[in-house]
Amino acid sequence: MTPRVAIVGCGLIGGKRAAALDPAQLVACADLDGSRAADLAARFPGAVAGDADSVVTRADVDIVIVATTNDSLTPIAIAALHAGKHVLIEKPAARTTAELDRLAAAAMRSGRRLRVGFNHRYHPALQQARALVEADAVGPLMFVRGRYGHGGRLGYDSEWRADPARSGGGELIDQGVHLIDLSQWFLGPFVHVDGFAATYFWQMPVDDNGFLLLRTADDHAAFLQVSCTEWKNLFSLEIYGRTGKLAIDGLGGSYGVERLTYYRMLPEMGPPETSAWEYPGIDRSWALEWAEFLEDIHLGREPSAGLTSARAALEVVEQIYARSGYHTRARA
Repeated sequence: MTPRVAIVGCGLIGGKRAAALDPAQLVACADLDGSRAADLAARFPGAVAGDADSVVTRADVDIVIVATTNDSLTPIAIAALHAGKHVLIEKPAARTTAELDRLAAAAMRSGRRLRVGFNHRYHPALQQARALVEADAVGPLMFVRGRYGHGGRLGYDSEWRADPARSGGGELIDQGVHLIDLSQWFLGPFVHVDGFAATYFWQMPVDDNGFLLLRTADDHAAFLQVSCTEWKNLFSLEIYGRTGKLAIDGLGGSYGVERLTYYRMLPEMGPPETSAWEYPGIDRSWALEWAEFLEDIHLGREPSAGLTSARAALEVVEQIYARSGYHTRARA
């Protein structure tokens, strides 16, 4: 039977999710802006627009995708779980770990599958990098270094992401959770957290830059910076092993062509042997993540990018915000 889907939040991300649903069927859309929900529904034969409360409880909906502002992610996802639906919720899944724990309790009671939208794991360069690491192509891992940023736009400091009550924080909880998640995907969980968040440019009560030094229990480290004062969009993740290095640059679109470069150390050292791949096609990360979620549901399997991953990322964010004086500005 073809899975039937409702999407709550019909902005940019909701639209990307809708475009990647095959073989599922979109049957209902909801958004605070009713015209936006109607526009998305009109692109899919048979889909209808409604409000969030009605679409997540529809009898003909099997899966709910929640792609709203951060303050609405958890309550809508909980309502969908209570209605017996499987849920894909966009990162960060909640504004705080306390909020996320309420979601986890609801998921456990429901017995439904819940996946958190960490689509960056499914970019081709990152998928190939993961395969190379698992094949021992760079030897035992030592550390990663990552940068992720954009330059905002006029009025950025007046948008919902600049309101801590709606967003839970700034750049660190936005793009930062992707870098944290990718780093722990390669290195394992972080038990030592250092760094700070700051607001350098935008006139807003949330951070526009975050600087992190994270360590695992065996001292593998991640050096990370996220920024919305980058001016030219940037994504860079470098993975260092004892016998080689992997460098991922770009995510397509405004971030530049996605590339993976593999530097293999030679026995005599000196300049490494270098191999490089480019991925100029369309971004298939959304479709690959969705296909894995459908398989999770079919097999009754806990999603690999689930609440445990989301909580680990939010724990880092909360510690940095507390150290930097931002923890009093967001509401759970």
